[in-house]
Amino acid sequence: MRFVFRPPADVATGLLSLPWHLPLEEWQDDRLLEIRNRGTSRHVVRFVAERGRLYALKEMHEVLARREYRLLRRLNDLGIPSVQPLGIVVDRDFHDAVQLDAVLCTCYLEYSTTYRSLYSDPYRLRPTDRLLDALVELLVRLHLAGFFWGDCSLSNTLFRLDAGALQAIFVDAETSELHPSLSRGQREYDVELAYERVGGELLDLAAAGLLPHDVEPVELAQEIPKRYHQLWDTLSEDVVIRPEEQRYRISERLRRLNDLGFDADEVELVSAPDGYRLRIRTRVAEPGHHRLSLRTLTGLDAQENQARRLLNDIASFRGHLEKESGKRVPTMVAASRWLHDVYDKVMGLMPAELSTRLAPAEVFHEVLEHRWFLSEQAGRDIGTTAAARSYFANVLPSAPAQLVSLPPGETLPRFGEDTGSWLLDDRLPVTDHPPARAKRQSRRRDP
Repeated sequence: MRFVFRPPADVATGLLSLPWHLPLEEWQDDRLLEIRNRGTSRHVVRFVAERGRLYALKEMHEVLARREYRLLRRLNDLGIPSVQPLGIVVDRDFHDAVQLDAVLCTCYLEYSTTYRSLYSDPYRLRPTDRLLDALVELLVRLHLAGFFWGDCSLSNTLFRLDAGALQAIFVDAETSELHPSLSRGQREYDVELAYERVGGELLDLAAAGLLPHDVEPVELAQEIPKRYHQLWDTLSEDVVIRPEEQRYRISERLRRLNDLGFDADEVELVSAPDGYRLRIRTRVAEPGHHRLSLRTLTGLDAQENQARRLLNDIASFRGHLEKESGKRVPTMVAASRWLHDVYDKVMGLMPAELSTRLAPAEVFHEVLEHRWFLSEQAGRDIGTTAAARSYFANVLPSAPAQLVSLPPGETLPRFGEDTGSWLLDDRLPVTDHPPARAKRQSRRRDP
């Protein structure tokens, strides 16, 4: 019998005393645990607690065990969400004249759950769309890395809720293959398998009364190929950005990503001979997550869509900082720099007499929209400062007079400060300029 564990192997020394001479299903040991949220498996799977850690042991043919161990290690190296392999046990003893199969050891994924558990919880909303988007995102990420799944399904995936985000995690690599890249035929075959298997699983949920009444399983499963191709086209597009158009192009890509229902988890710029190659990592988030994230990072309060827009700009600014410094910049550091170098400077450019026209986050959102429009016209990134000056001079004055009226002799409050008095201000001038939103809608209809 041989034990093959990846470093540091000392964490698994306690596992050596388990009854490896017996089939896994016949084990009797105080360290064995039953996991309530475990999924289904075609193999025998047992869970063991050792030295404060939990491990999953799966008994399978040695060829499959070695292959899955190798592929899971590769996925971990690439940073793709997957279970962490610990090692394999091979060349086990004979039992009743039959040699025992190998055992794959993986670290139990804490705070993860199965799709059935998500739908069986009476206190949680059924995350149908987010579940499908998370699965599609995982499939796309595998394909981009050259992994052919071969058995994409909800049963072969774990899900984890983390700060409002729903993440799909790769579990079963028995049928997977690693290639330098996948052909279109390989990808389409994987997508077709996902459609069939997920469709069947959704029908099972419907039969058990766990699906929302307004969800039709087959129609929902048919969304998988559509969402896959949309996300694949967006993420696999080879985009090289010139330095002078960096912020503008990143904003454009993030806008397209949001239109597909995904959010940017990380923006990376990689040096290329003719500029910088853009890479975006995505995630799926639940309602309200953006407001909380923005408030945590910056202290700013905004509506959900406004918060998403500002977080995108922070992600873009972080990519800019990492390109300039040549090293990774923590999100909190980037958010602090953005607040001081970008947001506060924009707010400082706004005329005091216009400070009550729109909410602070809406003003900044409008400035970003105006910047995108002007950059598109100029064919280059004009910068936030120039866009803000243009917006405050030509667009914001056209917004109707809103709230906040001051008693005679008092000055206007600092921008964003709550005065506690919210009344219609008839003294603020109204110009004949068309509203900002009407301008944007008309320009988007232009070819």
